[in-house]
Amino acid sequence: MTFQRPINKRGGRTKRTLGVQAALEWAFRIEKAQLELPPRKDVPEEGFGFGFGFGLEYVLLQRAALGCKIDGGQHKLGSYTHPDAEVIAATVAGMPDSLGGIRMAIRVAELARAGITPNWMPGVVPRCVPVETKRNQHGERATTVVVGTERVLSRGKWRTVEVLACPVTFRPHPEQIASARRGYDDWWQALDWVRDGLVEGGMLREVEVTTGMPKMRPWLAR
Repeated sequence: MTFQRPINKRGGRTKRTLGVQAALEWAFRIEKAQLELPPRKDVPEEGFGFGFGFGLEYVLLQRAALGCKIDGGQHKLGSYTHPDAEVIAATVAGMPDSLGGIRMAIRVAELARAGITPNWMPGVVPRCVPVETKRNQHGERATTVVVGTERVLSRGKWRTVEVLACPVTFRPHPEQIASARRGYDDWWQALDWVRDGLVEGGMLREVEVTTGMPKMRPWLAR
């Protein structure tokens, strides 16, 4: 995914316009922004013990103190992270519990850092397959089990024969597909929340987040 987008000029500043997914990938993958998560209950507040980046409050306080912004971001120098990337990371870290809280914040950040979209198992259809197979000199065959007996007349004599059946299952199981798609939908809802927060917050200096979003429930698209 490319991060070079058309630019707009607002209030004398040149801004790079990005959709929310591209903005997240820029912040976490290019700028190496880190999440600052709440400290554990058993860790003193001054020693967070997480090694994560600065939070939104820190960024805003530093901007107010400096009264200016630091240029950069396209070519990183040392450990410098663009302030807009820190704002994006801090927004993600504030994910509400109703959308998955810290767990979802980590998931959003990890996917953005890897530059990937959640796997919703596109094109996958459950197939009916044997539960177990075995291979012999005649090839691979489904394993059968005895499910009962029957009396049959064979060559003038009544004989008891076993009734065999082949246990089957569906792979992947429909619930696996449904779970993958619920995961994608949860991620989409989280990105929607992040996008609204960044658009309405107006705290980004050099990045403008557009209303563009990844496809919603792409498995329903023709």
